Amino acid sequence: MKFVTAEEAVKVIKTNDRIHIHSVACAPQQLIQAMCDRGRNKEFHNVRIQHLHTEGPAPYADPEFEGIFVLESFFVGHNVRKETQAGYADYIPVFLSETQKLIRDGVLPVDVAFIQVSPPDKHGYVSMGTSVDATLAAVETAKTVIGVINPNVPRAFGDAIIPLKSIDILLEDDTALIEAKPGPISETDRLIGGYCAELIEDGATLQMGIGAIPNAVLSMLGNHKDIGIHTEMFADGVLPLVESGVVNGRQKKLDPGKMVSTFLMGSKELYDFVDDNPGVLMKDVRYTNTPENISKNPKVTAINSAIQVDLTGQVCADSIGTKFYSGVGGQIDFIRGAAGSVGGKPIIAMPSVTGKGMSKIAPTLNLGAGVVTTRSNIHWLVTENGAVDLYGKTLQERAKLIISIANKDHQEELDRAAFERFGPHFHFVWNEK
Repeated sequence: MKFVTAEEAVKVIKTNDRIHIHSVACAPQQLIQAMCDRGRNKEFHNVRIQHLHTEGPAPYADPEFEGIFVLESFFVGHNVRKETQAGYADYIPVFLSETQKLIRDGVLPVDVAFIQVSPPDKHGYVSMGTSVDATLAAVETAKTVIGVINPNVPRAFGDAIIPLKSIDILLEDDTALIEAKPGPISETDRLIGGYCAELIEDGATLQMGIGAIPNAVLSMLGNHKDIGIHTEMFADGVLPLVESGVVNGRQKKLDPGKMVSTFLMGSKELYDFVDDNPGVLMKDVRYTNTPENISKNPKVTAINSAIQVDLTGQVCADSIGTKFYSGVGGQIDFIRGAAGSVGGKPIIAMPSVTGKGMSKIAPTLNLGAGVVTTRSNIHWLVTENGAVDLYGKTLQERAKLIISIANKDHQEELDRAAFERFGPHFHFVWNEK
């Protein structure tokens, strides 16, 4: 193998190119910094940056690079949120399952792909480690692939395995991958987790992300049996359940016995767990997030979060009013997939109030808020005050159910809003039932 420096590698970038950056913990910081150094020297302009969520610094989104870099992210992560809300960076609303399609179909063609991979095995294959997602599509179609070989990237299986010869320019790095340590679980999180855990049946296939609520749910599954994992991502919370045998995937119809994901984010313990583990398949996001695939497994229980829900069941999950906070992600992919699964349960789980005490259940969504899960897609809604099934319920029935799990300090206001919206018949019909 012939290695070059990061400075030499990024010399292939030219004006009007589109760069795809490997996701989450595998974002190659060495290449990012070298690219930004060239940008500061104004060696090119209008270079478009494309990625899902990345961990670590994202200097290309800074105002100093206006006109030099244009960020077109598929997800607004914490490291580019401020710049996106200020207009210095931009966002492409898209289902996570279709991010790869935008690349493969040439809607957003990639000129240069930045990836970070494990050292090659004796057969000449490397692994993309913790992130396959849409990056595999970029590797397959980019004019130039630049790969950082890093021994800290776990050798994950599935679609993560690619031939070394698919990489055009190689460099080395031994920087540890960025970790995300599990945070504390609040009493509210525990209550929400408990209600969600009650909905999860033995033999279910789970989808959930990272954070306090997913960790709370997982911590309460110790007495469950034969749980499977088919998700877009998982984190450390699942490891104790694998060790105890609760997660074994025995009843999965698609990839039985295997944990399936498209990216990971967690501690070094998680990365070590995935390394050389044939029980984990890291797959293309087209595979993990296509609703048809998701629904092949029984009792798919998909747990996703929300920023705000209105009284008809509309779910805003990507913005706070007009300000983009995250992205569409895979929520609707898994809502639809779970809905099509035999015995499946799509769940939206959130605290009933914000950290400032404002109700996250509202008469109507805030002006400019984006509807990620429509009122016709919602099934279960869970807060720390309970769980309600909205599927097949009329507008008035679901309004009453939603209000019943709102924060008590806001229930009277919400009830008044429902009365004004539906008229006096609202109370009469519900009380009769």
